[in-house]
Amino acid sequence: MDTPHRTVEFENGERLKALIGRAKRFAPIKTAVVHPVEPVSLGGAVAAAAEGLIVPVLVGPVAKVKNAAKTGGIDISKFELVDAPHSHAAAARAVALARRGEADALMKGALHTDEIMHEVVSVSSGLTTERRISHVYVMDAPGYDKLLFITDAAINIAPDLEEKRDIVQNAIDLARALGVDTPKVAILSAVETVYPKIQSTIDAAALCKMADRGQIKGGVLDGPLAIDNAVSPEAAATKGIQSPVAGCADILATPDLVSGNILAKQLDYLAGAVAAGIVLGARVPIILTSRAEETLPRVAACAVAQIFHHRRAETAA
Repeated sequence: MDTPHRTVEFENGERLKALIGRAKRFAPIKTAVVHPVEPVSLGGAVAAAAEGLIVPVLVGPVAKVKNAAKTGGIDISKFELVDAPHSHAAAARAVALARRGEADALMKGALHTDEIMHEVVSVSSGLTTERRISHVYVMDAPGYDKLLFITDAAINIAPDLEEKRDIVQNAIDLARALGVDTPKVAILSAVETVYPKIQSTIDAAALCKMADRGQIKGGVLDGPLAIDNAVSPEAAATKGIQSPVAGCADILATPDLVSGNILAKQLDYLAGAVAAGIVLGARVPIILTSRAEETLPRVAACAVAQIFHHRRAETAA
């Protein structure tokens, strides 16, 4: 079992900043920014453009977008604007751009997640694939020695086993795209043994066997694992857990949206972590940032989407 070294705590966001630097070797991706009608979301997209990560296409009510730029002192003169009367229309038009191959990614602006995802999952006009759509937080937690991938904390409320398979596979694909050769996946529950009265422990065991049979590829799975056993080698050793994943997980796969959301936001608000959120499983990556987030998480999420886009293209070539 690998034992991470935790003698030095990283500064807030240091590894995400390094990720942004790594992304600059790739060409920027054309990104439809949906309803950026207030300075924070608009400023995040423009900051990502300044870093050479994206080429924004600003989709929304043009007058409101321009007013947000004026209010925030943001220069948008060199960016394309696509007019849409309201947030629902902006989401539909952005998805249409991606469906026609005129946008490599989508980026959420000042609208609710369900507005943009409603258009993404539309059977007739959306961006669905054979893979279940899911969300991954790329989490830079100062007390951990590497980036953590937490899934799913934003899209799938109570996924069944088949949906969890796709959720885990999406996270593995992202971690590999970002340079983790063989991601270690901890399937989380409240305990580290299979307990019939806790469904998540049964699902964890099944997912591990699915990985053994090649139904999940590219990572090493173990579970059920409680959160302490997943990230603390001391806790895993105390409980006698022998595992290539315990104590050094790259990916934390949570049982449901509530537990995933609580875990991610605890790290964010109580432990000084910085998170970049992205949605995978659609035809294009979707940069899904909270309206409360500041510039670094938005720019880092653009870097994640940009790297993933280019790595996927390399794999497909």
